[in-house]
Amino acid sequence: MTLSLSGERPDPPETADEGVWLACIECGTTFAPFEAVRYTCDSCDGLLEVRYADLPTFEDFEGRGVWRYADALPFEEGVAIEEGDTPLYEVPTIEDETGVADLRVKHEGMNPTGSFKDRGMTVGVRVAERLGVDRLACASTGNTSAALACYGARAGTEVLVLLPAGKVAAGKVAQASLHGARILEVDGNFDACLDIVSDLAARGEAYLLNSLNPFRLEGQKTIGLEILEQFRDQTGEFPDRIVLPVGNAGNTAALYKAFRELVASGALAPEEVPALTGVQAEGAAPMVEAIEEGNDEVRRWEEVETRATAIRIGNPVNAPKALPGIRETGGTAVAVSDEEITDAQRSLARDGVGVEPASAASVAGLRKLRESGDVAADEQVVCLTTGHLLKDPDAAAAAGANPEPVPADTDGVLDHLGE
Repeated sequence: MTLSLSGERPDPPETADEGVWLACIECGTTFAPFEAVRYTCDSCDGLLEVRYADLPTFEDFEGRGVWRYADALPFEEGVAIEEGDTPLYEVPTIEDETGVADLRVKHEGMNPTGSFKDRGMTVGVRVAERLGVDRLACASTGNTSAALACYGARAGTEVLVLLPAGKVAAGKVAQASLHGARILEVDGNFDACLDIVSDLAARGEAYLLNSLNPFRLEGQKTIGLEILEQFRDQTGEFPDRIVLPVGNAGNTAALYKAFRELVASGALAPEEVPALTGVQAEGAAPMVEAIEEGNDEVRRWEEVETRATAIRIGNPVNAPKALPGIRETGGTAVAVSDEEITDAQRSLARDGVGVEPASAASVAGLRKLRESGDVAADEQVVCLTTGHLLKDPDAAAAAGANPEPVPADTDGVLDHLGE
C-alpha cells in the first residue's frame, strides 16, 4: 500500500468494528481492532494503521485537550489526565535570528508528565482496558516510561519498563519510579530494550505500548490537529512547515496520518499540508541517512550516542510510515551536532521556553536548514519541542550559568556584583 495524500477515503471492510479497523500498510490486510492483541500484520509482519469509516472535519472538534478530537480517535474518551491543549509560543528572538516569516514553538513539555507521550498513552491505555490485559510494558529512553507509569497507575494496571542502564535522565527515571512502575535496567541501548519488550509482548507477557502499537500514534496525531487549529487561530493561515525531533519517528508518522485524514475528509487541501521536516542528532541519524541517500528503508545503527537522550535511537520502528510522510509533504531531514542542540536549548530558554536537549533539536535543525537554503525566508514554521526542561535537569544545569558563591551579607553581595 502507498501512504499518500491522495484524498481517498477507505471503504470499511467486514473486519470493521463500529467503523474502526486495522490495516497493514504493506499488504493491505485488515483486522478487527479489538478482537485480539495485535501490533503488526499477521500476513507479512508489516506495520498496522488504525482506519476509520468516518473522517472528521475541523467543525467536528469540540471540547478541550486530546479528547476534543474524539471524532478522529477510536473512542469517545480515554484514560485521561488533562493532556493536550499545549501552548504554541511565539519566540521573537529566534524568529529574528533565523529570518523566517513567522516562527512558533509547540511545547509538548507542558503535558501532565512533561512530554508528548501522554497523548499516546491516554488512547493506548484505554485500548488495553478494552482488550482486558493486566500488564503494560514499554522500552524507553525515559519519556515513554514516565507517561506509561502515570497512565497505568491511573488505570490501576501493572506497568513494566525496560531502560538502557545509565542512559536515561534521572528526572524521567524518578517519574516512572514514583508512579509505581517496575523498572528493569538493561545492559544495552534502547533498541536492545525494544527487542526484549517486543519479545515479551509476543509471548503474551505484557501489552506493548511503544509506538509500534498503532493505537498509541492515534493519540499523538492530535499534536498535528492542534497545531493546525492554533496556528490558524493566531495567524489566519496554516503553517508551511513543521520541524520536529526524530527518535522512533512516531510523531512524524502520526502527524502525516492526521493530515492525510483531513485531506480525505475535505477539511484540508493537499497544498495546505505542512512540509514535515525531521531532525536527528548526528550520533543517531539513521532516518537522515535514508533521506539523504534516497533509500526506502532505514539502516539500523548499532552504535548511537548523543546527549539528547530522548532521541538516542538507532532503529526507528516507524520509519516505513515516516519516510513517506517526509517525502510526500515536500519535507526533508537533517542531522545536528550536540553542540548545536545545546546552543538551541539556550536560545529557547532566552525566549522563555524551557526544554530538554532532544526538544531543542528542532530549532537547531531549522537554523541549519536556513543556512543551507532548504528553508526559505518567506516560510511560516512551527518547531515541535517534545519534553520539558526538568526532564533532564543535569543537561539544563550544564547548559546554564554556574552559581556564584558570595558572602552572607549585603555589602559582600554588592561588592561581588560590582566586580
